[in-house]
Amino acid sequence: MSDQRIDENNFEKISKTYQPKPNYVLNCFKAFVVGGLICVLGELLSEMYIHWFNFSDEEAGNPTVATLILLSSLATGFGVYDKLGQFAGAGSAVPVTGFANSVTSAALEYKSEGYVLGVATNLFKLAGSVIVFGVVSAYVLGMIRYIWSLIF
Repeated sequence: MSDQRIDENNFEKISKTYQPKPNYVLNCFKAFVVGGLICVLGELLSEMYIHWFNFSDEEAGNPTVATLILLSSLATGFGVYDKLGQFAGAGSAVPVTGFANSVTSAALEYKSEGYVLGVATNLFKLAGSVIVFGVVSAYVLGMIRYIWSLIF
């Protein structure tokens, strides 16, 4: 038996030979189907709000998004969304539901610390940075557009 010294590069090369190769085609297909089904659910909710509650197309958007956020937060709380994410990968990260999942799961990690100091304070750990970035970028782009309209 040879006395080989395993350094970092050698270890990486050896360990890669034992790692399973991902099936990219299957993973893309699962992501496409699950992401598409989440979007179909959003469309069905939107049509429900339009036909059952007489909302216009523009008015149905906000309750549809709120319902998708509620459903994905509940699914995260019950542990269903994590299983969906493991199966679908990037397909479960459809913007609204994926963001609600990440905010809810970040808050649930600190449930043992209590509802106020645990859940409530950590609820905006991830959401806070996204909201601040959105507000600041909207302000900057609004100012650019305003200055642009004054010049031209």
